[in-house]
Amino acid sequence: MSEKIRIESFEKTNWPAIASIYAEGINTGIATFETVVPDWETWDSAHIKSCRIMATIENKIVGWAALSPVSKREVYKGVVEVSIYITSKYRGKGIGKLLLSSLIKQSEEEGFWTLQASIFRENMNSIALHTNLGFRTIGYRKKIGKCNGVWHDNILLERRNKN
Repeated sequence: MSEKIRIESFEKTNWPAIASIYAEGINTGIATFETVVPDWETWDSAHIKSCRIMATIENKIVGWAALSPVSKREVYKGVVEVSIYITSKYRGKGIGKLLLSSLIKQSEEEGFWTLQASIFRENMNSIALHTNLGFRTIGYRKKIGKCNGVWHDNILLERRNKN
């Protein structure tokens, strides 16, 4: 890719573009069980503030990644779930790898010890991205939920950080 990709943190002011990319993911039917993009306040309260990043090309946001806690219990404070979305025009160009690599590095700096991902079985590109960056498949949930009236399995992956 000839354009320079920048990875940086994002904030509320970036939400319209982030939300638009999230909506694209929802519309694929294989990225999330969410059916509508939440408002900023709802999304913000569910995600870790120190680990939310975006990829930009020529000041245009083309992807984002963030972490959310898996539990409020103290014993699980270092276990987080990964979300990563790339706008359709820029999928397959290495942006996901840059984002996830950066998120892994940030998560280690913040002291998180396990990253989890729950990915639709049909989303082979996302599964490949995660496994190529050190995630291992730990199982699957058969028909865990319906999206647009269709049952979906989720592949469960995890990555143990160095700390």
